[in-house]
Amino acid sequence: MTPRHARTFETGERPASRGSVTAETAAMLPALMVVLAAALWAIQAVGAQLECVDAARAAARAAARGESLSQVRDFARSATRSNAHVEVTRDLETTKVRITVEVRPAWGPSLPAVRVSASATADTEP
Repeated sequence: MTPRHARTFETGERPASRGSVTAETAAMLPALMVVLAAALWAIQAVGAQLECVDAARAAARAAARGESLSQVRDFARSATRSNAHVEVTRDLETTKVRITVEVRPAWGPSLPAVRVSASATADTEP
């Protein structure tokens, strides 16, 4: 007695599962695209986070050296994104800078924004 699959190919009949791989791939492709889009959005948010961290450090150093607060805010916005919200507080001992940015994917402006922020503190110079 020969196995079923061997008999099927000997007689020229096609197996019933032929084409199922194509159908499964077509059904899975939209889900794969959603996962890819979410991953790209996450990478964009992480990039914005790193920009905020670097800009907050540099702005805190500049503010601690005695730069004007408006110059520090402009510097921080130029180092991150134009829609960045920059808070600078300076007292006799410490200078703090907090930068917050809302990130939306370029391919989905109607999607909700992800808010990323970073803060840095520096000792105020006399």
